[in-house]
Amino acid sequence: MGFKANLVVGQSGGPTSVINGSLAGVISEAQKQKAVGNIFGMNFAIEGFMQEKLIDLTGTSAKTLSSLRATPSSALGSSRLKLQEEHFPRILEILKKHGIRYFLMIGGNDSMDTINRVEKFCRSQGYELYGVGVPKTVDNDLFGTDHTPGFPSAARFTAISVLQSGILARDMRRVDQFVIYQAVGRDAGWLAASSALGKKREGDAPHILVLPERPLNRERFLRKVEECYGKYGFVSIVCGEGAIWEGKTPVSASSTQDKFGNTEFGAMGGTSAAIALHRLITGHFKGWRGEFQITESLPMCAADRMSPLDRKEAFDLGRAAVKLAVAGKSGIMTSLIRLKNKPYKARIDSVLLSDVAVRAKPMPDEMISADGFMVTDKYIEYLKPLVGPLPEYVEIL
Repeated sequence: MGFKANLVVGQSGGPTSVINGSLAGVISEAQKQKAVGNIFGMNFAIEGFMQEKLIDLTGTSAKTLSSLRATPSSALGSSRLKLQEEHFPRILEILKKHGIRYFLMIGGNDSMDTINRVEKFCRSQGYELYGVGVPKTVDNDLFGTDHTPGFPSAARFTAISVLQSGILARDMRRVDQFVIYQAVGRDAGWLAASSALGKKREGDAPHILVLPERPLNRERFLRKVEECYGKYGFVSIVCGEGAIWEGKTPVSASSTQDKFGNTEFGAMGGTSAAIALHRLITGHFKGWRGEFQITESLPMCAADRMSPLDRKEAFDLGRAAVKLAVAGKSGIMTSLIRLKNKPYKARIDSVLLSDVAVRAKPMPDEMISADGFMVTDKYIEYLKPLVGPLPEYVEIL
């Protein structure tokens, strides 16, 4: 670009336990770049940006950046505003007023769509803007990257939670015949499937996975529940929030949508997938009782279960985004390409925002068992290096 310009960064959508690590990466790299002047943070993402709510991050200390990497949720504040055409002139006005030429956002599909649209509008108006995205989502459904920062830590949260709750369900089988754990995942079952990582034997939890990739047949599901109960004396079920029936209707029976048109599973006026399945089971098997465990946003902010690899990659992808923007790259998102599993090795790459914004990444068929109720070894091989070792417990019975 040939002259020093200012940079702005925002955090959008649902948080993760490592999204602040990506923010720390952006700030620390921007402080090193001679082409970057002031560093601004959007207070409450693009919604706050349009209200000119900017936080000066230029002088953020090394100590604060270090602590930020271990801090959960979104330090800048988040938002889920869907941009309308009338918003773009205001965004351009603020960009010009504050001399901002580097526009970065840390987020998922909708956030990448925001960057893509802002960057295109500015280009159409003759304003030189470099828009780069940093990936994040616990769903792991972003196109163009091997995995998404936030997912490994959320997967660790899920695997440990189901491992521990499975031990509880096993020991409480005389009281509760089944337990249903619900994981986040609007369109993909990556996170629900991660619950199988702690499974060492066939009888260990979970026994049944209900994934959005495999539409559910009521009769087959109930037969599987009965079969597992006969084998193990209790049934551990893990469902993705976005599970659907064979007719493509949500198991959650939710009709509420967010500002992007996405179904809000379990929102006011609806029933979560876990509760719907709980009702189905207790209605069919008379005298049965069971638990449902709905974590909602807990896996997004559980810093105590942060994956060390996740923490490192989130930071590195934030740094890489600044380098790309300063080098004149725009309309892209930083991404990860896995090179090998043992030992794990990946490199940082980039993917077009236009591809990320309109495409999702479901679990591939080869990672889901033939009956659709469990994962294959391919998935465990994919997940294991991301999550790290899990705790081990003893049995005395």
